[in-house]
Amino acid sequence: MRTLIKLGGTLLDDGGMRSRLAGEIAGFKSAGNQVSVVHGGGKQMTRFLAERGVESSFIGGLRVTTPEVVDALLKVFTGSVNKTLVSALVAAGGDAVGISGIDAALAEAERMSPELGQVGRISKVNGRLLDTLCQAGYLPVIACVAGDRAGAVYNVNADQMAVACAAGWGAEKLFFLTDVEGVRGAGGETLATLSSSGAKALIQSGVATGGMQAKLNAACDALERGVGEVVIAPGARAGIVGQLAAAKPVGTRLFKG
Repeated sequence: MRTLIKLGGTLLDDGGMRSRLAGEIAGFKSAGNQVSVVHGGGKQMTRFLAERGVESSFIGGLRVTTPEVVDALLKVFTGSVNKTLVSALVAAGGDAVGISGIDAALAEAERMSPELGQVGRISKVNGRLLDTLCQAGYLPVIACVAGDRAGAVYNVNADQMAVACAAGWGAEKLFFLTDVEGVRGAGGETLATLSSSGAKALIQSGVATGGMQAKLNAACDALERGVGEVVIAPGARAGIVGQLAAAKPVGTRLFKG
């Protein structure tokens, strides 16, 4: 089974949680599954910039990416966040390889808008790179940085990177491991299942806003692009990867419909 797991940066900021998730992912891979991981790191990026006196600016939830931020992007996303996760996966026996969308033009992007600076929208994914690595027994760990054929570097939303890589690679499942229990309905309850039309209704009614709205939009996009199942689930829960693999009732499973 081909599964792409997206890890939120908040989960990776805690060393114990990072090691526990790495062990679960490595165990899932050793059970015969092909696994790729996409990770965020927004919290770490904001902290890195603040320590250097740079205030983070956002438009529509996206970080305005100046040349100074691009430099930090490479240091934090493709550097410290990526390599600490890779190290944890290697320690767990995962044979992880840290890459970004720039490597072998895995994810090609174009500028989203001038006011956002170097924020990119992915236009093409080279799934062959993930195929090659996974078939050779490696576990790709992808930082949400993309490029183009002219050598530009782009900051890409991690959820969008996960969807693009899952679709381009032909993943059967996409797991969003986040810091919430799942998708909440109008009454505040966690929904066990949710159709793509139901997800859009939650957004239109104002029930799903902010980060959850972005995740639901990403999930619907993944389903439209051929990913069979998308799950939004609590990454902080011990054993979460195995529970999702066994289709246990945890988080919110989204399906096309």
